[in-house]
Amino acid sequence: MRERAEVIDQWLEYRLDHVVQKLMEREGIDMWVLVAREYNEDPVLLTMLPATWQSSRRTTILVFFQPAPGEPVERFAVARYNIGFFDSQWNPEEQPDQWARFAELVAEKNPDKIGVNMSEHWAQGDGISHTDYTHLMESLPESYQRRVVSAEHLSVGWLETRTTEEMTTYRQINRIAHSIIEEGFSEAAITPGVTTTEDMRWWFRQRIRDRGLTAWFHPSVQVFRADQAPHDGDYSSGVAANVILPGDVIHVDFGITYLRLNTDTQRNAYVLRPGETAPPQGLIDALATGNRLQDILTNNFRVGATGNEILLAALEQAESEGINATIYTHPIGYYGHGAGPLIGLWDRQEGVPVRGEYPMYANTAYSIELNAEVMVPEWGKPIRMMLEEDAFFDGESVEYIDGRATEFYLVPRP
Repeated sequence: MRERAEVIDQWLEYRLDHVVQKLMEREGIDMWVLVAREYNEDPVLLTMLPATWQSSRRTTILVFFQPAPGEPVERFAVARYNIGFFDSQWNPEEQPDQWARFAELVAEKNPDKIGVNMSEHWAQGDGISHTDYTHLMESLPESYQRRVVSAEHLSVGWLETRTTEEMTTYRQINRIAHSIIEEGFSEAAITPGVTTTEDMRWWFRQRIRDRGLTAWFHPSVQVFRADQAPHDGDYSSGVAANVILPGDVIHVDFGITYLRLNTDTQRNAYVLRPGETAPPQGLIDALATGNRLQDILTNNFRVGATGNEILLAALEQAESEGINATIYTHPIGYYGHGAGPLIGLWDRQEGVPVRGEYPMYANTAYSIELNAEVMVPEWGKPIRMMLEEDAFFDGESVEYIDGRATEFYLVPRP
């Protein structure tokens, strides 16, 4: 844990030194204020605390100020305790009122725009509580109250931007997640005819903890099989809880958190029947169709395009190629369902208001999440081939952070 903290703090100091300035200039905000109380933290502020801080302390006020475009951003903390990367600006012995000291700091810097994390549509950009917002506004004279604006896009930019240092290690984090899936989709965890999908959910959850990691959501495991009832319109449609049998396709949705970064992966295994050495060709073809849909989607990524534009272009191309597609791709990073452009929701294939209208930027990461419904001749019915892989967009091209699944895991292994 000590070594992890050192890495987290190195990454954080670099981001505070380099990422914030670019984003504040991009959004035209010269002062950014983040406020939180202990156990009621702003989602953005939480990512700015040193590794040894697992929550804010009392009321924590962080202030970023850029004196002029191109100049370094100054960082201040109006807080009772020292916050490592911020210059402490409150001495209660001199000014007992914390909010009065905040107002003094604002007057000293005289910003043109005071960005505050408030948003109707971005949950992660709406971090200031009603009480803290009230205190903030009441502490400022009317002339400064008129300068308060939403910093929602500044919050989104901070959360979605990935640095070179983070991406170097993100591959390892994804590799760890994939290794746990590979272990779970084997005889180490599955005995056909005995093991249930519920057993597998808890096997994955326990294995994550055994590896010294945490899960950001409870793993989901389901099976698809030739004789199950037709799906009922739900986007998943698998057998929710059942004994795993030969001939089943096992699907997992799985994510870990490590070094404050998250993964999100959906992969599939096939349980061999006696005498089989590979899945039926129809399943192999279905996975290949899912991979093709991934290519169609990522080939439409471009800087400045909105999530909705990318979604509709990909769906149109998929339809032209005869693929029955559903796309629900999301940003990933500090949060599993991260901030940034939403590229569809499984129940909003016409586009997503506001969050789907946000443009794509370079140096951002996404969970390429989607499904293709494909007929399996051997089953006499279709399967929804559900896939999800984490990928990085550098502004020019998309690269899977640790590759993608192009084959089924086999149980038992040949």
